[in-house]
Amino acid sequence: MSLTLPAGVALPVTASVLVLTQQPGDGDNGGQGEDFGKSSPVGFLVLILFLIAVAFLVRSMTKHLKRVPASFDDPPAEEQAESPEQAEPEKKAGAETAEKPASSDSSAATKAD
Repeated sequence: MSLTLPAGVALPVTASVLVLTQQPGDGDNGGQGEDFGKSSPVGFLVLILFLIAVAFLVRSMTKHLKRVPASFDDPPAEEQAESPEQAEPEKKAGAETAEKPASSDSSAATKAD
């Protein structure tokens, strides 16, 4: 199966295709002159600066990743069971000190009577 165009359309289509596919011959190479594709010393310097910046960023990222914990999950149940037991003696000690002034106040009140 081939594509055939009507006679009235064939001439404008082929003419436009020929115009669009022509290579520029008037000296304008579209920016692709004699030095196209060659880098300058300034470009090389910028490339070296980018590589140095990337090296510092990788070094910094490595330091930060070493500080990240292995897991963000809750601690195991054994550690959680130990924590309340350790907190209880602190609460008991705090309760005893709170009771002593209260008892001394009541004994002072009875002595005053």
